[in-house]
Amino acid sequence: MSQSDAQTRDRVKQALRTQRIETPSWAYANSGTRFKVFAQEGVPRNPYEKIADAAVVHRLTGVAPTVALHIPWDRVDDYADLAKYAADQGVALGAINANVFQDNDYKLGSVTNPDPGVRRKAIDHLLECVDIMDRTGSRDLKLWFSDGTNYPGQDDIRARQDRLAAALRETYDRLGDHQRLRLEYKLFEPAFYTTDVPDWGTAYAHCLELGEKAQVVIDTGHHAPSTNIEFIVAFLLRAGKLGAFDFNSRFYADDDLMVGAADPFQLFRIMYEIVRGDALRPEAGIAFMLDQCHNIEPKIPAIIRSVLNVQEATAKALLVDADALAAAQQAGDVLGANAVLMDAYHTDVRPLLAELRTELGLDPDPMGAYARSGYFDKIRAERVGGQQAGWGA
Repeated sequence: MSQSDAQTRDRVKQALRTQRIETPSWAYANSGTRFKVFAQEGVPRNPYEKIADAAVVHRLTGVAPTVALHIPWDRVDDYADLAKYAADQGVALGAINANVFQDNDYKLGSVTNPDPGVRRKAIDHLLECVDIMDRTGSRDLKLWFSDGTNYPGQDDIRARQDRLAAALRETYDRLGDHQRLRLEYKLFEPAFYTTDVPDWGTAYAHCLELGEKAQVVIDTGHHAPSTNIEFIVAFLLRAGKLGAFDFNSRFYADDDLMVGAADPFQLFRIMYEIVRGDALRPEAGIAFMLDQCHNIEPKIPAIIRSVLNVQEATAKALLVDADALAAAQQAGDVLGANAVLMDAYHTDVRPLLAELRTELGLDPDPMGAYARSGYFDKIRAERVGGQQAGWGA
């Protein structure tokens, strides 16, 4: 190995040491399609058991120190106690995700509903989530709205934007100094004619109006086919309005498959823009979170594999020769510039990551380590009876 190769490896490993990936509590629970939820053995029955599983993922990967909560799915009587339990397990509570899409009152929308009483109920829930953040020490409030319409003429499109803006403003004004609002968008589903926050431009416009504590969430599954997501990443980074990712994969729509499963090259391209924008460090403030439904695969191994997929894409992005790429771009060398990216993408970074984990005192093979740990046999035996966490279909 040449000196320059050794320096590159050290640089990449140093950057990877700072990487953080948040896992979602709901990914450890039962989930399914519109037609069926396939229950699995050993699934958590309460938020405490979800956190215990998240702690296992962090112990094996070393890069997943926080777990996001979803309210009311993760509602407890004592959030300070839940935070203490998480700390005892070696993790912390992360983003608080609001839920204004599963109540019958929200059939025609939540914060954009034409009924002011329903809007008040929805806004009160958003404010409740900020109250919970005060008790958990969470930094981020993450908002996704299923609000929209199914038919032309069903409601006033402009009025719904006014209602949305008012709800966001009231919630934003309730945030503490250290707290932030993260607004997610989705092209469609469950509304099919209009969606009130359908794209990054809509989310960006609302966040710009709110202020510096409001930023956009990019869910990698929430785009039309062939959308150039890395362009959105680059634009929002340049504008200082990229706040978080919800990582997953899609083949058709919002499939919520394991990140990197459908298009690992896309994940690499996204992570290259993150590296290019110097946004990988935790100090940059970008929250990298998984948002996936593991319907047929075992929960914890699927989450571990997803974390590894993000790490591998990041390592490849860090290997891009920035000087060579800039020189090719400046010279108008189209093929040469593309080759620089492809050389990095085709590099097998798994040995480097195994080496890094060994240096960090971790098992170089997290998937194998989990299989050997006996943890699944333990939770399968212990979590008998009670109500498994999950959602119905």
